[in-house]
Amino acid sequence: MENRIYITSKSSSLLSKVAKIIATIVLIGLALMFSVLLFVVVVTVGAIAWGYLWWRTRELRRQMREYQPSDAVVEGEVIEGEVIRSEVNGISEKPGDNGIR
Repeated sequence: MENRIYITSKSSSLLSKVAKIIATIVLIGLALMFSVLLFVVVVTVGAIAWGYLWWRTRELRRQMREYQPSDAVVEGEVIEGEVIRSEVNGISEKPGDNGIR
């Protein structure tokens, strides 16, 4: 039995073409409407989350405004920087010594 594929190209009527154009316009309009709705929901949820965080951190922000930093450095506290010279006994500072004296 032989399978034959017949391709027929029947020209669409004017009414069919107009219906396809109208359906396309309606689908694009619905997609745009739902995307705008999704955008509004995302912005609303983001605004609510921002407001919640702002409200929950108001006491912390007040404390930060009232805090007066002191110029004293606490001994042993590392503020910022990098090690330039080792001050630990038993560690060699010469390159190639693998840190052993």
